[in-house]
Amino acid sequence: MDYFGSPHIISNNMNLTGFEGSQQKEFWKTLRRNVSDHFKTNGISTKSNPAMVAKTIAMLMFYLAPVVILLTFQVNVWIGLLLVMLAGIGKAGIGMSVMHDGLHGSYSSKKWVNRLTGASMYLIGSNVFNWKIQHNIYHHAYTNMHGLDEDIQTRWIIRLCEHTPVKPIHRFQHLYALFLYSLMSLSMLFGDITQLITYNQTGITRKHNASPVRELLKALLVKVIYLFVMLALPLLYTDYTWWQVVTGFLVMHLVAGFILSIVFQMAHITEGAQQPIPNETVVTANSWAIHQLLTTSSFARNNRLLNWYVGGLNFQVEHHLFPNICHMHYQDLSIIVEQTATAFGVPYNIKPSLRAALISHMRRLKELGRN
Repeated sequence: MDYFGSPHIISNNMNLTGFEGSQQKEFWKTLRRNVSDHFKTNGISTKSNPAMVAKTIAMLMFYLAPVVILLTFQVNVWIGLLLVMLAGIGKAGIGMSVMHDGLHGSYSSKKWVNRLTGASMYLIGSNVFNWKIQHNIYHHAYTNMHGLDEDIQTRWIIRLCEHTPVKPIHRFQHLYALFLYSLMSLSMLFGDITQLITYNQTGITRKHNASPVRELLKALLVKVIYLFVMLALPLLYTDYTWWQVVTGFLVMHLVAGFILSIVFQMAHITEGAQQPIPNETVVTANSWAIHQLLTTSSFARNNRLLNWYVGGLNFQVEHHLFPNICHMHYQDLSIIVEQTATAFGVPYNIKPSLRAALISHMRRLKELGRN
């Protein structure tokens, strides 16, 4: 069984002096063997375990229980605020800990289980097809690459890539970025229709054997159902005022958006994470592995609560090298990856704590705003 994921063709813009093709090949071969030996020696599956199932239930409850309570009971403003914030935490948790593994095929060896857990994305109002294209294909194949990885494209007034033009406003982005990060969930909710239309018009949808019309209708249906449940139902069947419903909806998305966005930023927009420029030199799977190490950063490896909640996304290096392995195993794999990288003289970028990762990200934002 191939649980290492399929390396993609990328452009070679890496800077590892003296680390040529044969060494890259040996590094990737050795790392795969070391990881494989770990699972064989311990007699464990690379997929989910009972703890993962329990986490899935917990995340769904964090999100769905507050929504059900708010639709069933009339609560005061402060309890309502607490509940929508909890729903936002659960919403982000589903995205990071359940949907993410399902859509990577790492939740289970059974395809229907992966499809089911991946479909939890519909519960949070987003589109599975968009995610598979933007994240699974482009982000993982072309991690942090200018012009190819949509996740580092300059959005609004935030400059995330060193190869894009600097504007005067960017000088202050480290001061206002955290607020704008909270808009990520709302941006996905209302922006992925536009993104899907772009995929349809540029032929990307058909390229991936999907019907443009069907995907668009499905995406629109998901939006209508989601907005009906989250906005129309409480307006029709509860005594909450329209502004209370809208405020609760916005707070939930702002909380979820901030969490989702900041976790990603600390993994890719941080000191030590390179942003290569594509060129015409094509490399093979061996250099692909090195590319992942050079463009990602892990953080807070020993923070148990964070490891549980963010779905292993703080082990970003391990996730990018082994996206088809369930994130519940990443803490153990991080030791193996770091030791193997050290033995071969390959950089292993890790920040010791959540605080250190956040500070590193803010420094990088400040740097990107001026250079």
